[in-house]
Amino acid sequence: MKINFPNIINKDGQAHYFGTIFNIEQNDYFFKELLSKIEWVNESLIMFGKEITTKRKVAFYADNMIHYTYSNKTKKGIEWTPLLLEIKQFITNHTGCNYNACLLNLYHDGNEGMGWHSDDEKEIVPNSSIASLSFGAERKFTLKHKVNKEAHSIILENGSLLEMSGSFQKNWLHALPKFKKIDSPRINLTFRQMMV
Repeated sequence: MKINFPNIINKDGQAHYFGTIFNIEQNDYFFKELLSKIEWVNESLIMFGKEITTKRKVAFYADNMIHYTYSNKTKKGIEWTPLLLEIKQFITNHTGCNYNACLLNLYHDGNEGMGWHSDDEKEIVPNSSIASLSFGAERKFTLKHKVNKEAHSIILENGSLLEMSGSFQKNWLHALPKFKKIDSPRINLTFRQMMV
């Protein structure tokens, strides 16, 4: 059953922040297990016509080897691990949505971030739920409306869940700003509903 939390934006989509959904012991366990057992690789992107390799590491897990293309690179989904399936069930219990893919990001410290973007690739089911789960260092998450530039920000806590849905990706950009004073890692999991 979906648990209702206030929408942190006031129009053109939904962004519901659930806060921390796990206890301290669970947060520590999931972080350590994800850090050591996920098949992390450095991200390779095409930017301004050139291929670059980021310090940030990524992994993509999905049903039936679903493919996902962004930044001119295609990823083939790795088979779910028991740990990820366990986490996915927690997320489904909170959002009431079923997910068939998960993109994971490992930020080693505050020198690594993510610029303004929308998760609106053609492989993602339009207006579907994207559930963003964070472990590790608390980080600021910023939102900006594509037309009127209205902005919001929120601190994503260790073990916290943010769900973006409806027309959010069509109308809003989001980013994870760099913050050099943060010297510890963060793992982010974004559960998605992909076209099959």
